[in-house]
Amino acid sequence: MNDVTRLAAAAPSGRLGIVHLGLGAFHRAHQAVYLERYRQRSGDDTWGVSSANLRGGVALVDALRDAGHRYHVAEYADRDNVTLREIGVIEETHFTGQDKRTGRDGAVSWGRDLDALLARLVSPDTRLVTLTVTEKGYFLSPAEGSLLRDDPLIAHDIREPHTPRTAPGILVEALAHRREAGQPPFTVLSCDNMPDNGRRTRAAVIQLAACRDIELSEWIASAVAFPCSMVDRIVPAMTETDFARLAELGVEDPNAVVGEAFSQWVVEDDFPLGRPAWEAEGVEMVADVAPFETMKLRMLNGSHSLLAYLGALDDIETVFDAVSRDDLRGLLRRYMLEEAAPTLSMPAGTDLDAYADSLLARFANDSLRHRLQQIAMDGSQKLPQRWLHGALARLEAGAEVSCTVLGVAAWIRYTAGHDLHGNAYAVDDPLATTYKLLHEAHGEDIEALVPAFLELDAVFPPALAGDADFAAAVTAAYRNLTRRGLGEAIASLGRR
Repeated sequence: MNDVTRLAAAAPSGRLGIVHLGLGAFHRAHQAVYLERYRQRSGDDTWGVSSANLRGGVALVDALRDAGHRYHVAEYADRDNVTLREIGVIEETHFTGQDKRTGRDGAVSWGRDLDALLARLVSPDTRLVTLTVTEKGYFLSPAEGSLLRDDPLIAHDIREPHTPRTAPGILVEALAHRREAGQPPFTVLSCDNMPDNGRRTRAAVIQLAACRDIELSEWIASAVAFPCSMVDRIVPAMTETDFARLAELGVEDPNAVVGEAFSQWVVEDDFPLGRPAWEAEGVEMVADVAPFETMKLRMLNGSHSLLAYLGALDDIETVFDAVSRDDLRGLLRRYMLEEAAPTLSMPAGTDLDAYADSLLARFANDSLRHRLQQIAMDGSQKLPQRWLHGALARLEAGAEVSCTVLGVAAWIRYTAGHDLHGNAYAVDDPLATTYKLLHEAHGEDIEALVPAFLELDAVFPPALAGDADFAAAVTAAYRNLTRRGLGEAIASLGRR
């Protein structure tokens, strides 16, 4: 028997103080939930949300419009305890990406709602812009943080800045309009899993603005606030099973999302034009989010990536399935406490052992179908902050990183596009073509393949790539994993 709590949405506000870029499941199950709760409890009707999808997702934009911009979030504490929330705080949706539905002439259109989005961004009501566009949506080199000016989308925004196609381009264009109109700039709050996400967002916007107008870039650097944040909630991609379970609870909603009951949001308190008083809803407003951000990236996200690449290679489908194996569960705990935790500088009173235990408990939530292939996406963008910077710090301190080494080996093998049992899958990553060429060039020559991957300077810090002992360890782990299997590769870590 399900213990179900049902909560309806508040009435529409009519005032939209927030524009969000990236209308994905995470935004709808995280920031939108906090804002819905805030609006219901406070009665403050000035922080409605206008949300935009910048790539893909035209069907979602239109489906939300058809539903009056209302949808449901199912928060599962476990399989039998669920809170069903109706969310109405997103009151406007836009699509500015590439519409792959071609017209009669076969042309593919871009930016259907771009003008409306820019008008909303320039509106005096808009005081805050939030983003969940994933790491690759900032178009920064993962290793160096420099703008990827040769990327076709960024090159377009440099060449045609008034019809931007990227999140940085849209922000630059909107800020240029506000500057010309003598309006104060909105605050930009990144909610993506990146270290120093506010500073990285700032870097992308300033670098792109400098390609257009150095005075504009200088104004952005001096006038625009880019606070950092840390977000945490497990929100898997929806499956037919999820929709069927919701239907059993009386919810027939094609726009619904499912997540865990746990949620956390830590935000640097720097909002010149004001913000919602959302600390009453549990948002932690702090002076420096960096310790919390790094803790989450290296312990939670780093563990997720370990499960993703190791588990996917052994044809394991979900996080729950993976942590149900004693060897993988033990590997995660060892990684978190022996390799990740020692690299962290946390405020006094932070119990990292307890945090590790809480993460393992969350991973074991049997109500979520969090697919490992979803987590495995975009590894080139994620691994530097999740594993590699911490591993480099450990190696420089003379410590070992055997769990991370096994993870890197698994990631390299994962990029071949088929698991250890021969099952094929698509590798979803900006560097997927590069991976394919490297595997074709080196095949089963492990001694050539591993160094070729470590030489990818878009992924690996030079000091780590140039560490001969690290390269030898990854090569040995790759050989052990591919020739003896996952169980033996994990077991061998205990024979030090």
